[in-house]
Amino acid sequence: MSYCVAIDGPAGAGKSTIARLVAKKMNLVYVDTGAMYRAMALFMLREKVSRDDPEGISRKCEEADITIGYENGEQVVYLNGENVNAFLRTEEVSGMASVSSAQKAVRVKLVSLQKQLAKTTDVIMDGRDIGTCVLPDADVKIYLTASSSVRAKRRYDELQAKGEKCSLAEIEQDIIDRDYRDMHREESPLRRAEDAILVDTSDMTIEEVAEKISGICEAKKRSF
Repeated sequence: MSYCVAIDGPAGAGKSTIARLVAKKMNLVYVDTGAMYRAMALFMLREKVSRDDPEGISRKCEEADITIGYENGEQVVYLNGENVNAFLRTEEVSGMASVSSAQKAVRVKLVSLQKQLAKTTDVIMDGRDIGTCVLPDADVKIYLTASSSVRAKRRYDELQAKGEKCSLAEIEQDIIDRDYRDMHREESPLRRAEDAILVDTSDMTIEEVAEKISGICEAKKRSF
């Protein structure tokens, strides 16, 4: 049987960064589900589908072929055969992803791939509904969070390091709005699974969070 770790939480909580570190520590395959949804959002933007057109999003998603591969040990997301890793972290894609990921047709298409990966491979997945929907029987469930101000500052620093102009206040408001949409959407809303362990990273370093979660996972493995 495969060993599965699910990490859920709001935007900017550090899920992807932590999941990658834990994957390396525990020799797990990291599946960045958020990147898959971002690839779908990128497809919608390229196809000029409006974020206010849910029916259009649902129809168009059938034309997107999104797969995951590995190059030099790093996860790569392919959109219709193209490596789109370099295009997935813009604010425009983030905004569209929050909208398009709420559509049932989009979620059905991507969740099916995620479930299949977990059946055959020891994985760690992060997203908004991994422990509640994608991997409800995961061996370990973590709900990773931080205050909106801390998450906004992290995103602000990340964009500044890339030389992008941005407003800290606007980023925080966008995070607050995204939290609301994610928690109130009809399809698989963001919520903490009953058996998920809460980890608030507001006052923790990346290394401290990775060590804490790795410890939780290792303790669980020993209990098998």
